[in-house]
Amino acid sequence: MEVVHLNQKQLATRWHLSEACLERWRSVGIGPKFLKLCGRVAYRQVDIEAYEESCLQISTSQSVTAQVSAG
Repeated sequence: MEVVHLNQKQLATRWHLSEACLERWRSVGIGPKFLKLCGRVAYRQVDIEAYEESCLQISTSQSVTAQVSAG
């Protein structure tokens, strides 16, 4: 199985964010897990999808994970 990676620019484009936003997220420890290799940042596709899954909401007051845990 091939591991797919996105660079910062690709992820920023995917999420319609600025690259500076992703840089800020990394500095404060939020967002998906990332790799830093030889000064370059890369995000594994699987980590991006896991982060997106963790952000799913069913209403403004309840997340999907809270709903699954309660059900």
